[in-house]
Amino acid sequence: MLRKLLMLSVSLVFIGAQASLSLAAHPDTGPGCGLGKLAWSDYKNQKNIAPQVLMATTNGTFGSQTFGISTGTSGCTNDGQIMSEHRVTMFAAINFDNLSQEMAQGQGEHLASLATLLGVPAEHQGEFFALTQERYTSLMQSGETSPVALVKALNDAIAAHPVLAKASTR
Repeated sequence: MLRKLLMLSVSLVFIGAQASLSLAAHPDTGPGCGLGKLAWSDYKNQKNIAPQVLMATTNGTFGSQTFGISTGTSGCTNDGQIMSEHRVTMFAAINFDNLSQEMAQGQGEHLASLATLLGVPAEHQGEFFALTQERYTSLMQSGETSPVALVKALNDAIAAHPVLAKASTR
């Protein structure tokens, strides 16, 4: 239980960092959404420093961006795009060493979680485990430098597998 809680905490920190980087990549958005954006939306010249500082300070003071993003209010949206696009890669990055070991063994809880995230139904996860064990060397050589390469190699292997390609829900 403690291990799962730790994994969840690390995942949430990683997601928060990704969201921050995503917002930093679009400098024209200013402080984003939240109570501050709504409260100071009538301020003249919103791209000036003063209104943006007021928006950011208001958002920070009341924690309204987190609430707005979570609930889809205060001008925020929560379509889940970040999570759905990167959850497999984030999971692989956080659990890379455990996945490597379990792929070599052809079983394990991290590997089962990865199979679920990759859309492999429970009744076909045994075939996924066998695939990762059989192709361990080639999959890990592809993923040696990054979890992104590992996930791509796994997706390619699933797509080429006669049973998993049909059974996968992705």
